[in-house]
Amino acid sequence: MSDFIIRNETEKDYKTVEKIVRDAFWDVNFPGCDEHYLAHILRGHKDFIPELDLVAELDGQVIGNIMYTKAALIGANGEEKEILTFGPVCIAPEFQRMGYGKKLIEYSFERAAEAGYEAVVIFGHPSNYISLGFKSCKKYNVSVDNDVYPCAMLVKELKQGALSGGKWVYRESPAYNFDEKDAEEFDKQFERREKGYRQSQEEFYIYSHSVIK
Repeated sequence: MSDFIIRNETEKDYKTVEKIVRDAFWDVNFPGCDEHYLAHILRGHKDFIPELDLVAELDGQVIGNIMYTKAALIGANGEEKEILTFGPVCIAPEFQRMGYGKKLIEYSFERAAEAGYEAVVIFGHPSNYISLGFKSCKKYNVSVDNDVYPCAMLVKELKQGALSGGKWVYRESPAYNFDEKDAEEFDKQFERREKGYRQSQEEFYIYSHSVIK
């Protein structure tokens, strides 16, 4: 019987996690990927939340991870509500579609709620997250600037009613801003891989550039 556990990431996991992230995201959203570099730099940012930096382990082997940072919702009266966003989150390709990712994310929600966080906002493919309780940002009246509601922006309440009755503008942490040239340089530490095209890249482009009216 397989032994599956979820635990906090430790420093000895860093390189393993970065390789898994690279393998999981390579050519998925665009040729190559930079999510492994993001994982690398997030750990040192002030908005990073170490207690929600988790890995999934199967029979002693790390097979996936999830990382959280602080974000914010700004209310109509200027009120600021501290919330969460996550990413990168992934399971190694050979272990995908076995339920491990769902277990990892749901466990992270439990930990986040215990820590007092009330909501999570992410940008992702709706079909991957609806089953986890995420809904369109527009249903919670959460927008980016100028009342724009991106199709890919999804919201989950960790505390029921936390966002009800309000109008909110999402503010992502600057932790996710980085120079693509730095990501390319970081990638040279890994085994060289050819960049290629997948149909998922077009799907990602459509979702990431679509808004709800």
